[in-house]
Amino acid sequence: MEDLIIKDFWKLHPNLLERIESQNFINDDDALKREADLARHNREVVELDSLMQGLEFIVINTEINKLSDAVDEFLLYTGYDIKESFENDFNQVVVLSCANSPDVLLTTRKQGDNPFYKLNLHPKSEHLPNTRIEAFFYKTQDITKYHSIQLSRNVTFSTKNILSKDNYEMIQTIPSCFTGISYGAVQWTGERIYKSSTDREFTLNIKKPSYAYIKNIKNIDHAATRLPAKYRDAAIIEFMELTNYNFEFAIYVESLNSITNVARLSAKDFAMVFTSGITSGDDMSKAGPTEKFVYNYGARVHHLAFITEDIEYTFEELKAKGERFLIDLVGSEEEGLKQTFTYPSPNTLVVNEYILRYGDFDGFFTKSNVSNLTLATDKQ
Repeated sequence: MEDLIIKDFWKLHPNLLERIESQNFINDDDALKREADLARHNREVVELDSLMQGLEFIVINTEINKLSDAVDEFLLYTGYDIKESFENDFNQVVVLSCANSPDVLLTTRKQGDNPFYKLNLHPKSEHLPNTRIEAFFYKTQDITKYHSIQLSRNVTFSTKNILSKDNYEMIQTIPSCFTGISYGAVQWTGERIYKSSTDREFTLNIKKPSYAYIKNIKNIDHAATRLPAKYRDAAIIEFMELTNYNFEFAIYVESLNSITNVARLSAKDFAMVFTSGITSGDDMSKAGPTEKFVYNYGARVHHLAFITEDIEYTFEELKAKGERFLIDLVGSEEEGLKQTFTYPSPNTLVVNEYILRYGDFDGFFTKSNVSNLTLATDKQ
């Protein structure tokens, strides 16, 4: 396996490699749980858990001619608003914020290499070769210690040293060969302001609309990645080894050859979802929606899910404002939740999910909703 984030990954999890290389590969939750227990033990040994906290921000990169439209879209279809915008010789950055939610940094490269470029060259994504959700940055109380610990475990970062900005320090990994995601750590040393003294003002003439439905769209609940079946366990364990998240459960949809897996800190925190096939298959004519997505777009984050109040009214208003949906609302108050998927954005390739959990519903998903939403991705 080339370009592992954790060079000693297979030494930490030798049984994982053996399973991936098996000719009779099939995903198995018991095997995953054993590896998850080992990952928690590994973190405990190096005292990693105490250093890490929740998600601070997400980086979405776009083509340079798509940035403005991507911002406009976020303002119209989510509760996010512009917090800052700036540029330097290499990037333009628009920081979007929403109450009780991680920030979203919409970025574009003006020059320099793109380490994600090859990951984007798939049949339905190659027309936007610089576009994807690239990175998730998690808060740390001691980035120097985090960096030192991960270097001792042979983690490969995209820069040799921690990057120091006016108000924060940050470090991020190279892209994962399992998911195409880069994971980062950030420590705030001042105000929560991203622009540094070396950056220049960059102003977009875009204002947040005042439509009533926008107030119903709240924080990001989870992000969901689609990836090949054989990399399911490795992707989840890699994520666990780099953060303080834990694998919690999986929902199997056997009829669609698909598994949806949830990792999180607690029921109230942002969750990372990983969806893969149950078994691998090379025949796309017989493949399920998840395998087809990975073939067409590559392993990548498929959607961001937004907590949404008064979801029926909001759904109708979003349609009236031009948003297109892969599926009508699925679920019910009796079942505990309702959800829907949009078509992928033409500017970011990201699908928006809008989700409402009713009352004391203590689950995360229902199998019927997962089945319907997974099937909807066949329309992409």
